[in-house]
Amino acid sequence: MMASMSSSCVHSIDLTQVGPEVVALIERLRNKVEAQAREIAVRDARLEKVNFELARLKRWKFGAKTEAMDAQQRALFQDTLFEDEASLQAQLAALQADIPQGDAKAPKAPPRRPRRQALPAHLRRVEHRHDPANTTCVTPGCGQPMQRIGEDISEKLDIVPAEFFVHRHVYGKWVCKCCQTLRQEPAEPDVIEGGIAASGLVAHTLISRFVDHLPYYRQEPINARSGVHTPRSTLATWSGAGGAALEPLYEALRRFILSALVLHADETPVPLLDPGAGKTRKAYVWAWAQSP
Repeated sequence: MMASMSSSCVHSIDLTQVGPEVVALIERLRNKVEAQAREIAVRDARLEKVNFELARLKRWKFGAKTEAMDAQQRALFQDTLFEDEASLQAQLAALQADIPQGDAKAPKAPPRRPRRQALPAHLRRVEHRHDPANTTCVTPGCGQPMQRIGEDISEKLDIVPAEFFVHRHVYGKWVCKCCQTLRQEPAEPDVIEGGIAASGLVAHTLISRFVDHLPYYRQEPINARSGVHTPRSTLATWSGAGGAALEPLYEALRRFILSALVLHADETPVPLLDPGAGKTRKAYVWAWAQSP
């Protein structure tokens, strides 16, 4: 009864007619009420701030297309927009979870989420079983073994970072003691003869550089996080050797394309560094395609 007493009720008590224990209790209750009032004010302010930022973010996302930025400019910020929206939603959910049930307002019906697309069936599945350690009924006076009646399955997408591994080639030596003949299989051909990079690593370096547009100075620290030291000069050397190994394929494709009766071509101007001149010059990249 005394714990639910309001601040106005506390002030209406004549403290000269009660003992020191009651006075101390009233003082503690008063401090508690004031602390709770401050906490509620701070929480409400944080909620209002997060709601305002979320509303502004949605207004910017779904607003009129006649704003200052055009569609291409807005697309540049889509990734950051989704990150900020997810962060604000998580903050709002955390703040709402701290609100006592008595203070919470009637929640609105959650918006209907789009149906999540099933994860590809070809991906490797790592199964984790979550069953009680003891399947005996814990109801007092029962103690009977429980029966499994079904299961719920949830799937989460995960990734294993690029794994470096070593191909260890062992070439056995065989000798004939009768005629003193030594036999050993010749070394397998590779993209870089005598190098440490296998063909898979060379292909990964080429794809990272020319498809994913990762410069060598960025690939170097990425590989270093896996404990493999690959200087950018080494990566460039691997790419050069890989490009030379692909030259026959390029020539075969070139002959095939040029043998067509109708040929489509497109040029793309690109700036090219001009060593010694201190500036760039205009170069062209040509794309050829056969007519279907």
